[in-house]
Amino acid sequence: METNFNPTRKTKTGAIDIVLGFSRLFVGLLFIFSGLIKANDPTGFGYKLDEYFLVLGLDFFSDYSTWIAVLICGVEISLGIFLLLGFYKNKVAWGLLLLTVFFLFLTFYSAFFEVVSSCGCFGDAIPLTPWESFIKDVILLIFVSIIFTYRARIKPLVSNSSASGLISALVVLISFGIGIYTVYFLPFIDFLPYKEGNNIPELRVMPEGKEGDRYAYTYEIRHKQTQEIKKVTDEEYMAGIWEDDNWEIIGEPTSQLIEKGYQIPIPDLVISDMEGSDVTEEIITNPYYNFVVVSTYIDKLSLTDIIALDRINTSIRDLATDYNLRALLLTASPPQVVRDLHDEMDLVLETFYVDAVPLKSMVRSNPGVLLLRNGTVIKKWSKITFPSKEDLEDNFLGK
Repeated sequence: METNFNPTRKTKTGAIDIVLGFSRLFVGLLFIFSGLIKANDPTGFGYKLDEYFLVLGLDFFSDYSTWIAVLICGVEISLGIFLLLGFYKNKVAWGLLLLTVFFLFLTFYSAFFEVVSSCGCFGDAIPLTPWESFIKDVILLIFVSIIFTYRARIKPLVSNSSASGLISALVVLISFGIGIYTVYFLPFIDFLPYKEGNNIPELRVMPEGKEGDRYAYTYEIRHKQTQEIKKVTDEEYMAGIWEDDNWEIIGEPTSQLIEKGYQIPIPDLVISDMEGSDVTEEIITNPYYNFVVVSTYIDKLSLTDIIALDRINTSIRDLATDYNLRALLLTASPPQVVRDLHDEMDLVLETFYVDAVPLKSMVRSNPGVLLLRNGTVIKKWSKITFPSKEDLEDNFLGK
């Protein structure tokens, strides 16, 4: 009796299953990790999407960037979990392939044309340059292609349809619920320089013993008599050429980064009053409690945002009668918009102007509130979580 046993085929089959299993584990965990990191701060990921929308001419999506971010994060987490569980193998394989190809295009576009400085793939937790992200996506595409090719071999861990349906519903609920929660209640883990416990003045200066970026400068110089033109480095120029009156510099020197140095966490914070005077040091070194209300764009406040701001304003007004504190509103909105809001709401908040970039890093809520003392961030609240006057007295001001 003849048999069809073929040891070569068995070995080949086993090797494919091993490669497929590793690919599923690697891709699944990476998608879950990437989705969770971004879902921790979908508002920040939305700011990154704004940059992509702008360079691609899709800025009409900007008003919805936060919720698009929540959608992408939820899809990433769901796909990663379903891949590990072996659920919906065809749909998951197609989803992984399309999403990876899409991000591969975005990262290559932003890297090649130098239009976005950081891809935002892992949020602010693990900053990657566009080229680093592109290489990551190329590697990821290799493993996703293996999954797509051999997707028919994937078997679900749970075969019961009722149980798998319940698990799937929980996966989707949790995957999308995380991003929705952090939009309203702030990130679980704050990776920003204005996180609780950080001292703002210390993060605005170069620490002792640290050095910034090092650049090499190249000068183009011309000999006045012979008209000879040549390029020299700054070291060559300072070695003696600068003393020779026969040579003159043509145009501006070019620079090239030769060594990345220490990056100051808060390099761009400038707080200006209504007259344009810089009052940054006065505010961030105030020894008393400062309630800093942040509203990057006042004209984008919805009705619920206005109601939240009114509640914040009322609580601070009540506190100001009993405590020595200062209340500020930091915004990037035009003066007329701010004046209209003051007249409409009778704000007790002193208004100051700050560029939108640092404001977006302060608190992921519009409006949001920081409690400062001696430049240290004591506490941060979203528009929903800002406590009552009594809670503030019991937990902070009364101590």
